[in-house]
Amino acid sequence: RVFCKKGCDSDGDTWEECMGECDEICYKDPVFKDRQWSAYIDRSPGAASYSEECFHACIAGCGYKFDIPPEKVNQIHPNRPSKPPPVTKPTPIESRPTPDSTKLITSDIPSTSA
Repeated sequence: RVFCKKGCDSDGDTWEECMGECDEICYKDPVFKDRQWSAYIDRSPGAASYSEECFHACIAGCGYKFDIPPEKVNQIHPNRPSKPPPVTKPTPIESRPTPDSTKLITSDIPSTSA
C-alpha cells in the first residue's frame, strides 16, 4: 500500500517518468557514485521479492495517477534482471551411532555397589 501511494504521489509528469521513479524507489542502487558498498544504505527493500512487490505496487499507483488501463499496468515488468534463486547446499547427514555401538560393556562396570 505504501509503495502504491509513492507511485500516486511521484513527481513524474509522465507515465514514463513515474515508472522510472518506481525503479529508483524499489531497487537498491549505490548512494555514492562508484561506491557499490553504499547500496547497503539505500532505503529500498533489500530482498529481490520485496523489490518486485514494491515495483508492481508503485506501477499500480502510477497507473492510477495517469489513468492507464489495468491491462497495460499488469504488462509492465522491472527493467532489472531478476536474481536467480539462491543455491542451497544439501545438508550433510549426521552419522549416528548404531544401537550395537552404544551397548555398555558390562566387564567395565564393577558388580558391587558402594
